[in-house]
Amino acid sequence: MESFEVAVVGMGAAGSAAAYHLARRGAKVVAFEQYELGHVRGASHDTSRIVRTSYGAPQYVRLAQSAYRDWADLEAESGERLLTITGGVIFLPVDGPYSASDFTAALTECDVPHELLTPAEVTARWPQFRVPENVETVYTADTGIAHAARTVATLQMRARVHGADIRDRTTVESLVPDDGGVVVRTSNGDVRAVKVIVAADAWTNALLEPLGAAIPLDVMQEQVTYFHPAEPESYDRDRFPVWIWEDDECYYGFPTFGEPSVKAARDVSNNRMTPAERTFLPSADLSAQLGDFVRGLIPGAGHELRTVTCQYALTPDRRFVLSPLAEHPDIIVGLTAGHGFKFTPAIGRILAELALDGESTDDVSAFAV
Repeated sequence: MESFEVAVVGMGAAGSAAAYHLARRGAKVVAFEQYELGHVRGASHDTSRIVRTSYGAPQYVRLAQSAYRDWADLEAESGERLLTITGGVIFLPVDGPYSASDFTAALTECDVPHELLTPAEVTARWPQFRVPENVETVYTADTGIAHAARTVATLQMRARVHGADIRDRTTVESLVPDDGGVVVRTSNGDVRAVKVIVAADAWTNALLEPLGAAIPLDVMQEQVTYFHPAEPESYDRDRFPVWIWEDDECYYGFPTFGEPSVKAARDVSNNRMTPAERTFLPSADLSAQLGDFVRGLIPGAGHELRTVTCQYALTPDRRFVLSPLAEHPDIIVGLTAGHGFKFTPAIGRILAELALDGESTDDVSAFAV
């Protein structure tokens, strides 16, 4: 049986980043992806994801600060430009469930420059928005866009350059811990690894349930829509920010990025379906709801061009899981609950550190299983 120091299960953003960091450190690593690399069945495809430090909890702000350093390191090491900084706003209705003061307090604690803006100040700076009077706005200049598909491809390419053995179209069928580590049973034969990193997102519990270590996951199909404004130059990333609307229903969107369209979505649409049940067909009701909201906030957003689906696997309270299983400490789980792409290179580094060193240089105590 082939033997490796670490096996990685799942080659989306988190798994690809873990394989990259493991191989870069010289570990003998094998990585498995059940589908083709770059597939559209999970949560790591399409073009753009938001990067930001603006969170209402200090542990995520600090992790984002680490991630920005890791993004810069990845760009320098690969020669790829993966981030585009645009600045970003978070809209928080004063009668909503989220408080602007939580965001400003967390950002202040972590020494992140930010501004608290009134609706009039938002309109003066970005007249494309129509912001109601009962909304507070937190602005951070370091917010921007990560190119999603390019990031994942870059991580996989660099992982291979550093010696990672990446095996796509290979399903991991089970994990069998024993005294020598973990036997990884796959559709193309078994291997043994000292440590296994499970970065399988919605498929995670297929491997954990037989071990009595399932993690509660709420799995759903999400969708994002691209709109075509009549004046796309007004929504260029130099003139229009990334935005997030935090309320009982949350929405987010982007300036133009690679094409004359703006992208927007509802976050957590509760369109529940398992990977096996996924239709890949957008919900007409959700599309109509999104269109009404976007045109209310951004009157010039224009008509819908296309809608793309993805998949969310949410943990309780959307808390990250970055830790070994208590019952099987040679198996390390990485779950980022639908808001992890901005942390991608840091998540990979942390998972690699947990596998090789037994602990991370970041404080991940809040993210135990």
